[in-house]
Amino acid sequence: MKAFMEDLRSKAYVGVVGGSDLSKQLEQLGNNCVNEFDYFFTQNGLVSFKKGQPLASTSIVDFLGEEKLQKLINFILGYLAKIELPCKRGTFIEFRTGMLNVSPIGRGCSRAERNAFEEYDNKTKVRATMVEALKKEFADFKLTYSIGGQISFDVFPEGWDKTYCLPFLEKDGFKEIHFFGDKTYKGGNDYEIFTDNRTVGHSVKSPADTRKEVTAVLEASK
Repeated sequence: MKAFMEDLRSKAYVGVVGGSDLSKQLEQLGNNCVNEFDYFFTQNGLVSFKKGQPLASTSIVDFLGEEKLQKLINFILGYLAKIELPCKRGTFIEFRTGMLNVSPIGRGCSRAERNAFEEYDNKTKVRATMVEALKKEFADFKLTYSIGGQISFDVFPEGWDKTYCLPFLEKDGFKEIHFFGDKTYKGGNDYEIFTDNRTVGHSVKSPADTRKEVTAVLEASK
């Protein structure tokens, strides 16, 4: 996949956008990944890089204020304390610059526990049920909830989904932006940018499927 992306940069501008913070993306994509893409957006674009150089950044603390933020965190911790799961581990709330990442099982779980929780969540809808409770409790906080990955969901201000990165691209004059993602269903963390009228959305299932879809787009544009 890395070799594919390197070759792709000779044919088009390439960017990556994810909900994780920079340290997690470095772990996922390699220590030099910020320099291996034309645009690199962490936390949905709240911390951004162009050609390896940092762009603007902002924070959920600035948006909510400490009092509201603590109300939100306290409610989440209280909710998690009351539910029973096959197992619980550590780091249930991960504070990121632009969002809270909430994991009912805890991000300290093993790979096997992560896979088991995903299967359990698919049947019992633990994350989806918790999201509905938060929407009801904090209806006036203007927050968005997005389920992504295997074990967690993100909580962030309205409009701070992955579409947050698009103005950076618009500013640089791009007229055609293709987005490839796997969580493109409603409630998934790719849904907003996938359906945005500024992008051409492509739903993919795996790295191999992504390579196939990207190649098809390049062939069609010739």
